Amino acid sequence: MKVLLVYPVFPKTFWSYEKILELVNRKVLLPPLGLVTVAAILPQEWEFKLVDRNIRAATEEEWAWADMVILSAMIVQKDDLISQIKEAKERGKLVAVGGPYPTSVPSGVQAAGADFLILDEGELTLPMFVEAIKQGQTSGVFRATEKPDVTTTPIPRFDLLDFKAYDSMSIQFSRGCPFQCEFCDIIVLYGRKPRTKTPAQLLAELDYLYELGWRRSVFMVDDNFIGNKRNVKLLLKELKVWMEEHKYPFKFDTEASIDLAQDEELMQLMVDSGFKAVFLGIETPDEESLQLTKKFQNTRSSLVDAVQTIIKTGLRPMAGFIIGFDGEKTGAGSRIVRFAEAAGIPSTTFAMLQALPNTALWHRLNREGRLRENKDGNINQTTLMNFLPTRPLEDIAREYVDAFCALYDPVLYLDRTYRCFLMLGSAKYKTEFKMPSLIDLRAFAIIIWRQGIKRETRWKFWHHLFSILKRNPDVFVSYLEVCAHNEHFLEYREIVRQQIESQLAEYLAQGAENPYVVKQQEKVEAIAS
Repeated sequence: MKVLLVYPVFPKTFWSYEKILELVNRKVLLPPLGLVTVAAILPQEWEFKLVDRNIRAATEEEWAWADMVILSAMIVQKDDLISQIKEAKERGKLVAVGGPYPTSVPSGVQAAGADFLILDEGELTLPMFVEAIKQGQTSGVFRATEKPDVTTTPIPRFDLLDFKAYDSMSIQFSRGCPFQCEFCDIIVLYGRKPRTKTPAQLLAELDYLYELGWRRSVFMVDDNFIGNKRNVKLLLKELKVWMEEHKYPFKFDTEASIDLAQDEELMQLMVDSGFKAVFLGIETPDEESLQLTKKFQNTRSSLVDAVQTIIKTGLRPMAGFIIGFDGEKTGAGSRIVRFAEAAGIPSTTFAMLQALPNTALWHRLNREGRLRENKDGNINQTTLMNFLPTRPLEDIAREYVDAFCALYDPVLYLDRTYRCFLMLGSAKYKTEFKMPSLIDLRAFAIIIWRQGIKRETRWKFWHHLFSILKRNPDVFVSYLEVCAHNEHFLEYREIVRQQIESQLAEYLAQGAENPYVVKQQEKVEAIAS
């Protein structure tokens, strides 16, 4: 069997980072970990070619070569996923699909013409698919009623990737999260009992990346890396030794819940093992909204104190914020901006709340008749809410745009980054000095020109740069890298403004003449009152 693995295009999002990637001559931030894991689970006598459409399109030769096309996608990639299914079918190929979006909304890919739906987690459903192929079947839907033991997951086929195209590699230690946030689809897809690989298993994946020549960042893509604290500490103790023996070839980023701040040992182990940044799901500083959405773990202590504890230990925070919770009071956008400023969080993925398919939020809103027609909750910073909130949607949208633009005002961003890095702790270990590459020097020169000379940021840029060099020199290189992110956000905030304002105008025009929308709004007002 000759299999063409195709990864659909991402639209421009917070994580696209095109302007930053251009500086370092890379195409994409992260590779398709799901597809290279699928390739490792399928029979190894099969032949595989991988096309990440975020880098390039498939060639005519690759289409002709393939017996079958396998695609995987998240909800944000659905448009290109549907397009690629149709293209493969037009070429007479068998098409198999899987991943988070097909698992959540299988009807969409079935309607597009997919032959095989390999849903849920592949360790269980891919063997069913292989058996169907052996029996000569040309279609089928494969689902699992339980969660797999991820200690059986093989090392992903990282060799299928074009390393030169990616800024960071992806690996996964665990699946699932112990919490019960109403809006989250992770607990729907992967369950509330975190399942982890063994330390030896993960280190074998790092060995393979090291053997293949990778020497850059590695993103631990776990949705909550510390969901099973006992097992993650066992991993970190062995990872720390591995990193020392290999002279710290990687630096790690990951995602974690805010209760990380309550475990000093865990934070220090992460720093000692080469972790540099952590994404935190803050969502909102409004405690009433946190209680309503069942994010109780964020209500147990001061969120500002928790974030700054993490910073001082040596982990740079990234944070997720959401606007549009039920019962939310006017000014939520401004409160989020003030919180990010007070806590010293440079980068925030700020978006309007979406009801993702099959989440507790989706089911509740569906019962209340509040879901907007033909809107499936495409989680992107450029997407209007897919349900009617308890205060006017236009008020939330305008607050959101104003707050997003304020967060990424270039001067405020530099100030916030500066305050963060003044607090940021540094690792105890020392790495060997490496001469910067010509690409790195070119990127540095561009940042100096744009932020230190050309723009209004010039005075802040030079003051903050020399102050960090003097007061916290160990974090100087990382500080410059985060300053460079300003290039992406400067452009992206205008994309957010334009797309939200366009969707809002369409929504308001529709609402004025659509009796269904008027009736929905009356229901929401009744619920709110």
